[in-house]
Amino acid sequence: MSAPRILVVEDDADQRLALSIRLKAEKFAVSFAGDGATAISAVQRERPDLIVLDLGLPGGDGFTVMNRLRAIPRLASIPVIVITARDPQQTRDQSRDLGAAAYFQKPVDNAEFLEAIRVALGDSS
Repeated sequence: MSAPRILVVEDDADQRLALSIRLKAEKFAVSFAGDGATAISAVQRERPDLIVLDLGLPGGDGFTVMNRLRAIPRLASIPVIVITARDPQQTRDQSRDLGAAAYFQKPVDNAEFLEAIRVALGDSS
């Protein structure tokens, strides 16, 4: 069985590195996109099992990315976990309304983050 593929959409290089280390340590296959436009093309090309999506992106924010993915039937069911430094009062409900599987405020708690990934991937172990 191949490792679940996770696309991390994050424009900050330090955040990408930290997420990469966490996810690869858990044996996930990880790829990256640094902006909204690249994220859409990467999802279409790679068809990841899960997307970790920052909301504050150049080239279309995370909400724009989620809206565009939901409009493409073959991509609409890919689970999205939102991570953001934005105000949760304004972004948590909007993320959930757009179908986010989970929402995390930065800095992200590692154990909760990994559990949310497992749940979103349907792994109950």
